[in-house]
Amino acid sequence: MQYDQFVHQVQHRARVSSSGEAIKAIHATLETLGERLQPGAAKNLGAQLPSEIAHYLDGAAGQESFDAAEFYERVCAREGTGLHTGIFHARAVISVLQDAVSPGEMEDIRASLPRSYAPLFESGSEGQMTH
Repeated sequence: MQYDQFVHQVQHRARVSSSGEAIKAIHATLETLGERLQPGAAKNLGAQLPSEIAHYLDGAAGQESFDAAEFYERVCAREGTGLHTGIFHARAVISVLQDAVSPGEMEDIRASLPRSYAPLFESGSEGQMTH
């Protein structure tokens, strides 16, 4: 998937009015995901994305351990949104991400995260937190 198509799809799915808002959601979500993933996993995921997006995964020096609730809190803080909006936007970004990379890569990413992250990847979910 090309960069412009990725941004457009996030803009549409996140229901934001501009590509700038979509890019902000992409940046917040992927940077946070990059902090949570092991560096090799983030690199493998980034290899299947346009370079303009892949570099957001490179921010962390190493894997941090935090649950899905903190993932959403970090996304919201980066994006400057409330929790409900941030969750919705993160789900939109992950939805497009799943369309952009191979199913095997997404399975590897999902398998590397705790079960609490499952709703983030589920089709039709708005990423509600589970306990």
